[in-house]
Amino acid sequence: MVGAKRASISEMATGTDQVVGFSLVVFSLVIFTYYTVWVIILPFIDSDHIIHKYFLPREYAIIIPLAAGLFLLLFVGLFITYVMLKNRKPAKKAN
Repeated sequence: MVGAKRASISEMATGTDQVVGFSLVVFSLVIFTYYTVWVIILPFIDSDHIIHKYFLPREYAIIIPLAAGLFLLLFVGLFITYVMLKNRKPAKKAN
């Protein structure tokens, strides 16, 4: 790669950053796998099978993501409101 700029030492991720990033990826994969099995595979398994005791009732498959989405929208809205109010310039007074 001609003209490519190499990252300096200060721009590279530290070991802690890499561990945190890897942990977040693993956590996301576990949640995705659990939810996928819960919503897609579990309805095809008999309701008296032992695997059903490891999952919440199906109603929560809709309620939990809906509540999480609403909280996300709430916090994004609060953050935008905070930033806009913080950066508001005082109104000029007419003489």
